Amino acid sequence: MSLQTLWPASLLGLVLLSGCTYAHNEPLPETADAYYVAAGGDDSNPGTIDSPWKTLQHAADSAVPGSYIYIRGGIYHQKLYITNGGTESAGPVVFSGYPGETAVLDGEGLSVDGLEGLAEIDHASYVTIQDLEIRNYQTAAQDEVPAGIYVHGSGQTISLLNNRIHSIANTATPAGKELSGRDAHGIAVYGTEADETLSNLKIDGNEVYDLVLGSSEALVVNGNVDSFEITNNRVHDTDNIGIDIIGYEGTAGDQAVDQARNGTVSGNVVYGISSNNNPSYGTSLPNDNYSAGGIYIDGGRTILVEQNRLYDNDIGIELASEHKGRLTSDITVRDNVVYRNRLTGIAMGGYDEERGGTSDSTVVSNTLYQNDLLGGGNGQLYLQANLSRNIITGNIIVAGDTGVLISNDYTSNKDNTVDSNLYYAGTEADEAVWVWNKREYNGFSAYQRGTGNDLSSQFADPQFKDVSRDDFRLEPDSPALK
Repeated sequence: MSLQTLWPASLLGLVLLSGCTYAHNEPLPETADAYYVAAGGDDSNPGTIDSPWKTLQHAADSAVPGSYIYIRGGIYHQKLYITNGGTESAGPVVFSGYPGETAVLDGEGLSVDGLEGLAEIDHASYVTIQDLEIRNYQTAAQDEVPAGIYVHGSGQTISLLNNRIHSIANTATPAGKELSGRDAHGIAVYGTEADETLSNLKIDGNEVYDLVLGSSEALVVNGNVDSFEITNNRVHDTDNIGIDIIGYEGTAGDQAVDQARNGTVSGNVVYGISSNNNPSYGTSLPNDNYSAGGIYIDGGRTILVEQNRLYDNDIGIELASEHKGRLTSDITVRDNVVYRNRLTGIAMGGYDEERGGTSDSTVVSNTLYQNDLLGGGNGQLYLQANLSRNIITGNIIVAGDTGVLISNDYTSNKDNTVDSNLYYAGTEADEAVWVWNKREYNGFSAYQRGTGNDLSSQFADPQFKDVSRDDFRLEPDSPALK
């Protein structure tokens, strides 16, 4: 077997991103519609660089298509609520930190009313928010949901670029049997209109971290959102899901369009994601609950998840649906490096038979290395309920201390293909473990004979460059390249 054609140089050279690059030292674009906001300005001024406005809201209300709003360095205890967008012909309305300076939207002491963003885009098109630090938007009130950036309604061509978003939190005590009422987001995009899509969304180069999320997610796309790119972001150190693509929650009203779809999640680095100290999962802390995924596709459709690096999370990547009778489908998980996550590397399917499932998806050319750190036997690839017509091929899968490669403790799965993978467990092949349709197989040959899976696969050391430095490039003599 040769995995070489499934293992591109772009992944072999994948390295950690250094984070967002806000406050660029770049020349200002030439535009006749450039306006400026500064802490020492005045809204009665003309908004020039020498005579700037004072408030973000005055700038947002004054913007016309093609406007660039430059926010000078300083701390702004203000909200930014955007309803005026641009047009395809005139260009977007751009809200940008001034090059070489750090503009900070600081929510300390500001109110939160329902789901509300410190920066918010409401039913607008052609809007860009870039190069800002957005921080300290917090509440201790139940059912109030602070977000760093909140985009909602419908619209097109929204870009969130190179922002640094942190210290967004809801610290309320969860209520009732469902432990609800404690929610927050770093970036939230909700397509809420059944008859108008939110489309052509770009979320690139942001750093999102240090969040208290409760039942919610650090970066989420939910509802009637069609065509999106979530690329080159760094998401880390939160108490719930890192990047979440959601369908079937009733966000858009009409189930026919209530599904984020036709998107790409690429080049992101996600780490430090865990629900273990999150009271929304159990109020006695730590709660021994490890269910937060780095990247979670929950009811999404037609999405490419590629060249991401995920480590030190509860789950690296999860493809599932929490709604019975509904499927996450047509997902390609390709060329990702998933290592040292606590519960498992990649999980697929509903977490019990009363959930939905995953269908018609492909997991190809990924590296899964020593996940299952908790020792629960979930393995590197955790196959759950209601899986159909999925293909798992060309992956390098290396077990940790449990020796478990694949764990499949359900029988509600059909027509799935598992083949042409490279397995290794640091032990002899006859000591490695696979679980398939609730039956455990000890040893590679026994697993192949008993399941008919992986007949073209091999069990061998993949020969990584230097795992002690998280360098998963392959040596020239690697069996994966032969």
